[in-house]
Amino acid sequence: MDIDVDLIRRDLAQLVNIPSVGGSDAEIAAQRWCAATLTGLGLQVDQWKLDLADLRADPDYPGEEVEREEAWGVVGVSGSGTPALILNGHVDVVPPGEAESWTNGDPWLIREDAGRWYGRGVCDMKGGVIAIIAAARAVSELTLAKPYAVHTVIGEEDGGLGTFATLRRGHTGEACVIAEPTDKQIVSANAGSLTFRIEVQGRSTHGSMRAAGRSAIDAFEVLNRALRELETVRNATPPAPFGQLPWPISVGILHAGDWASTVPDQLVAEGRYGVMPGESFEDAKRAFEQAIAAVKDEWLVDNPPTVTWPGGHFAAGTLPNEHPFGADVAAAVTASGAPTPQLVGAPYGSDLRQYAAAGIPTLQYGPGAIIDAHAIDENVLIDEVVACARAYATLIVARCR
Repeated sequence: MDIDVDLIRRDLAQLVNIPSVGGSDAEIAAQRWCAATLTGLGLQVDQWKLDLADLRADPDYPGEEVEREEAWGVVGVSGSGTPALILNGHVDVVPPGEAESWTNGDPWLIREDAGRWYGRGVCDMKGGVIAIIAAARAVSELTLAKPYAVHTVIGEEDGGLGTFATLRRGHTGEACVIAEPTDKQIVSANAGSLTFRIEVQGRSTHGSMRAAGRSAIDAFEVLNRALRELETVRNATPPAPFGQLPWPISVGILHAGDWASTVPDQLVAEGRYGVMPGESFEDAKRAFEQAIAAVKDEWLVDNPPTVTWPGGHFAAGTLPNEHPFGADVAAAVTASGAPTPQLVGAPYGSDLRQYAAAGIPTLQYGPGAIIDAHAIDENVLIDEVVACARAYATLIVARCR
């Protein structure tokens, strides 16, 4: 099966050039591009406008962290019947930051250097989406006994709305590979995550009279130490296949103060809280809120902070122990010429948990490393994109012949 790197380069350049930040019109444009491309490969394409009001009213709605007025789903299938394999990829990306921070000054223009492609989304995860498309192109002339499906989705970065909608529409399959970046390994289990918001009150006064007030920043420092202690306790004995610190607690946004010489009377902190496999959202929130409430600080006892839970709810997900799909994917990777991958756990949430909850055995295997995702000068090895495309094509043939 031929994997054409020049066509991969062309397709990835086109998709990266669509600035599909979650919630933007370009997120819609990226799905239109995928639908047209899959149609051109001969797949039967279902392209539909998501009923956002209906999805948001569903009790299992996964949440969103951006505003959307319109969104689309895209599924391509190679034939009739239940697909023997689903290949999933999301087209939404996170904001790129200041364009001037990127080496070429344009995060939406793909750059090639020293065997790598650079641009927003090349790692997370347009490189994986294009590898899926390259695999579909490679098997397009083969006669397969069973169909396979390609799911391109929106909203993965802020909750998983796209995959949620795709499953609700009835698109299913016997097994699924998600082309998230996995650094040459197979991810068979994900931690979950929640977004927290902590509001801390202080008492403002002139900066020259700091001791007469109470800085909300100082109060938060006490809370942050408690969060570090909670993180240590929760990560003391992680189970296989997870490594160290699989469910971290990370503060990503801090807002405090409105004048340099005024002691701030309010601080708002937002961050990410890891959820353990088998742990309900309710239990996870309870542990977090109890740790905050237990802080022994005179100011905080009299002025308790407020904890809320905005944004997406990512449950943990896992492939059942000893399920043969892990060995099947590893065999396809090896047969395609790559080293035999190991099955590992990942500390981040993904759409894996949604397919798993629907009873579909699901793994992640894709080009790039998560450390390069969301970064300035985001990049992926060209050889990894090509290798993953070859592995996906091998897996399609193995499962659908």
